[in-house]
Amino acid sequence: MKLIALVQQVNIEEKLKNATDRSYQMGVLIGSFIPFVVLVGLAYWMYASAKKRDKNG
Repeated sequence: MKLIALVQQVNIEEKLKNATDRSYQMGVLIGSFIPFVVLVGLAYWMYASAKKRDKNG
């Protein structure tokens, strides 16, 4: 798992280094964080659902 993260990180750094302008750099950074934000949202939704189900019975 760490190997995959390392490979992805190098790819992002390379994209940022070869970026044509500032807006492309911002797009790459935002695009790299979207999967993490989606996973955190999904985890919170699962937690809230389990908590609500436990509270109801």
